[in-house]
Amino acid sequence: MIDDLDPEFDADRGEKGRHRRRYVRRRQRQRRSGSGGGRGKTALALLLTLVLLGGLGGGAFYGFERIQNFLGTPDYDGSGTEAVTVEIMEGALIADMAVTLYEAGVVKSTKAFIEAAEDDGRSKTIQPGQYQLRRQMSGASAVAALLDLTNRVVNGITIPEGRTAKSVYKLLSEKTNVPVTEFEAAAKDPIALGVPEWWFTRTDDRKVEPSIEGFLFPDTYEFPPKSTAESILGLMVERFLTVAEELRFVDRVQNERQIAPYEALIVASLAQAEAGVPGDLGKVARVAYNRVYGDFPCNCLEMDVTINYHLELTGQKTKTSAEMTEDELLDTKSPYSRKLRGLIPTPINNPGQLALEGAMDPPPGKWLYFVAINKEGQSAFAETYEEQLRNEAKAREAGVI
Repeated sequence: MIDDLDPEFDADRGEKGRHRRRYVRRRQRQRRSGSGGGRGKTALALLLTLVLLGGLGGGAFYGFERIQNFLGTPDYDGSGTEAVTVEIMEGALIADMAVTLYEAGVVKSTKAFIEAAEDDGRSKTIQPGQYQLRRQMSGASAVAALLDLTNRVVNGITIPEGRTAKSVYKLLSEKTNVPVTEFEAAAKDPIALGVPEWWFTRTDDRKVEPSIEGFLFPDTYEFPPKSTAESILGLMVERFLTVAEELRFVDRVQNERQIAPYEALIVASLAQAEAGVPGDLGKVARVAYNRVYGDFPCNCLEMDVTINYHLELTGQKTKTSAEMTEDELLDTKSPYSRKLRGLIPTPINNPGQLALEGAMDPPPGKWLYFVAINKEGQSAFAETYEEQLRNEAKAREAGVI
């Protein structure tokens, strides 16, 4: 505005007026030639930024990022500086990831990451979990780092089928450095770990003392660093419940087997312990059902694996069938006696999915006996004891027993 005033106005200002006139003429020449425009725009943008930041108060930092976005996408150059661990949560969207990375100082703006992710179709496959990234990464570098699974912080542990809870604790402790005693303490309350209370019921009206045995589903797990015994066991219980639901295990054993799910879980653990090959899991389950609920003299299991479970449970060394004494084989006082009428108190290990399926839907048959007949572990099944003796002779010829 003042540039348009009459030159006489400056004349009264003496030397200052002459300087002013020279300045006005120089500015007019700059405008006509187009020079100095960029600096004017920058100054205006900075002024706008300062005004908005002043008005936003506590939201100044957020406002600053918004203003930057109008001027372009704020982004770092390169692959970053010092390391930082960032967790991508299950079900996180690209926008959620962007916020997480921005708050951790990995990317300069959420927009930088979102734009880089949109440019890379593989970003849809980014997996949840913890990642070792770096601060001040470009958006593209951050996307690439999340797609590179070598940056993923994992504690992968495989729990094989048929391990007892005591064995599982030991394996978990070796891999996580969480003491066995902490797993034992957490396992004392399986209901607190997520096992529904109704699981601990039976159709034979025997009282059930809640046990974690059977509910630690065998699988490969990735536990976050610094996981607790409670969180680890809880995750395994959750996996068991998910698999059982997918199989419709509860409904099918109640409707088709007409027994409680817990009883079928016990049978699944017996099949897991006795079957030498996956194809025999259902047949072994059928033998267990036939012995306990069918026409078998003692309606007992007569399986040596129950003796070994009790030995391990009481801190003793397990044995082969040949090493077991007559007192151990004929013992009727042990809660896991092979002569106990009906099913034993609890599962004797943690069975896998195939064993659960075998107990839920065993093949039809009147088998009461079985014996391994080759070194691959395959068993022969028999309806009569005479047939069993012939199968045992085959096993001896094969050097199995």
